[in-house]
Amino acid sequence: MIATIEPELATVCQRDTTLETLLQQPEGRRILSCIQCGICAGTCPYGEYMDFPPRRIISMLRRGLMEEVFQSDSMLRCVACYACMTKCPRGIRLSDVLLPLVKEQTLQRAPEMPAELQRSLQNTLRYGNPMGESSRKRANWVTTSPVPVPILAEIRRPVDVLWFVECYTSYYPRGQDNSRAVARLFNALGIDFAILGNEEKCAGDCGQLTWESGLFETLTDYNMEILRKYKFNRLVTGDTHAYNAFRIRYPMYGFNYELEHTTPFLTRHVEQLKPRLKKPLNVTVTYHDACCLGRRAGFYEEGRTLLRAIPGVKLVEMVHNRMNSLCCGGGGGGMWLDTYFKQKGMDRLSERRIKEALATGADVLAISCPYEVYRFEDALKTLPHARPMRVRDVVELLAESLED
Repeated sequence: MIATIEPELATVCQRDTTLETLLQQPEGRRILSCIQCGICAGTCPYGEYMDFPPRRIISMLRRGLMEEVFQSDSMLRCVACYACMTKCPRGIRLSDVLLPLVKEQTLQRAPEMPAELQRSLQNTLRYGNPMGESSRKRANWVTTSPVPVPILAEIRRPVDVLWFVECYTSYYPRGQDNSRAVARLFNALGIDFAILGNEEKCAGDCGQLTWESGLFETLTDYNMEILRKYKFNRLVTGDTHAYNAFRIRYPMYGFNYELEHTTPFLTRHVEQLKPRLKKPLNVTVTYHDACCLGRRAGFYEEGRTLLRAIPGVKLVEMVHNRMNSLCCGGGGGGMWLDTYFKQKGMDRLSERRIKEALATGADVLAISCPYEVYRFEDALKTLPHARPMRVRDVVELLAESLED
C-alpha cells in the first residue's frame, strides 16, 4: 500500500488548523451534521467518565460554548481507540480530526498536565523516545539478535525494506523479544532489509493524538529528513501507532513510500513461511485486535491467518473481537495515564480486556502492537487468575515455531 493523503484530511490537519478553520472545510461541516444519536458516547470505553463525550462536544460547538469544554479534563480520558469514529452513522472523523484539535486547545488552557504524560512527551522531544533513553543506545539490541541486522548508515546501499523498529521494541528488554523475532522472520524469508539504528526517532503518533501537535511536527520534520537520505522500496514497522502516523499524517509532509505493518506483510508471505514452521507450540491462543491496525486500518484476519499457520495452535475468540474489540487503553497518551486514571477512580481498560482473555481458557493472548505487551502483562500481575496466561506478539509465536 502506497501511503497517500486521505482527501478528507488533506485540508484539515495542516500545521495551522484550528477548530475555527476546520469549520470552513467540508469535514467541519460534516461534524456539524451530527444527529446526536449518542453512539459515540455509548461505544467509548471511558464515556461514562467524560463530562463531554464527542456527541456533547459537537453540541457545545454548535452553541458556541466550547470554552466550557476546554476548561474540562474530559479529553484526557480519550485513548484514541477509533470506536466512536468507526461506528458513527454520519461518518464523522472524530478520532482523526475533531478530538485531537479539542485536546490541543484544551492543553493551551490547562493549568497542568499529569506528570507521567508530561514527562513522556518531554522525553520524546529531547531524546526521541518517551523513556528518556539515550539515542545512542537505540540500536544496542542488535548485538543480541541471533541473525544479522543491517543498519543503513553502515551498509550504504539501497534495500527493499526499511524496517522502522520504534521505541519500545528498541529499548525495553521485553520489546526487544519482538525485534529479535522480526529479524529472524525476515532472515528466514530472505528479505533484503535494514534499520535506521540510532538515527531513528519516535514516529510521534501519540504526540499527535494526545495534545502535542508541535511535538508531532518536530518528529515528522526530523524523520522525513532522515528517510530522504536513503533509498528503499517500502517501509515496514511492527508498531501500530507508527504505522498509523505514517499512513495517515506523514503523507501531508511528503511521505509517499509503500508502507506495511509486519502482520499483513508477513501474511503476504505466509505460504513461503509455512514450510519453515516446524515446531508445534501446542497452545490455545486468543487474538486481540489492536485499535490502529483493526478499527483504523481494517486488518482483522491477517493476525489470525498467521496464528493458524503455526502447527499446534488452537485459536479461540474473545466476546469482543474485530471491530468490537476492547481497547488496551494505551493509545492517545493513555500509555502514561494509568496513575491519573486511578486517581479519578477509573478502571484500567487493559484489565477489562484481560478478564475477557482469561474467560476463553486460552494459554496465550496474542497481540500485534508493542504497547499491548506491557499493558496486558501488567494487568495479568494485578488480576487474580487460576491458570497462567502469557502475552506474546504474533511475530514471537511465529519465530518460536521456526526451524533452527
